[in-house]
Amino acid sequence: MGLICGLLLAYMLVLLGRVVLSWFPLAPDGFGAQIYGLTMTLTEPVLGPLRRALPFVRIGNMGLDLSPIIVFFGIQILLGLLGCS
Repeated sequence: MGLICGLLLAYMLVLLGRVVLSWFPLAPDGFGAQIYGLTMTLTEPVLGPLRRALPFVRIGNMGLDLSPIIVFFGIQILLGLLGCS
């Protein structure tokens, strides 16, 4: 059980990293872009289908992607069901 809890927590950190890095412009050949690419590779299999199923929430001229928030809540629910602290 501890391994699953650790993996879920690590995935949340990767997802958080993706969200934070998406706020900043990154040079295509820089280290930040490499890290962002890794986070994209690890999180897109979960976020992609969810993003296609959910519409973007419009806030003025911007669209808010709710898929990372839903995945965060989903992981929190799993952690609670598994009894992880």
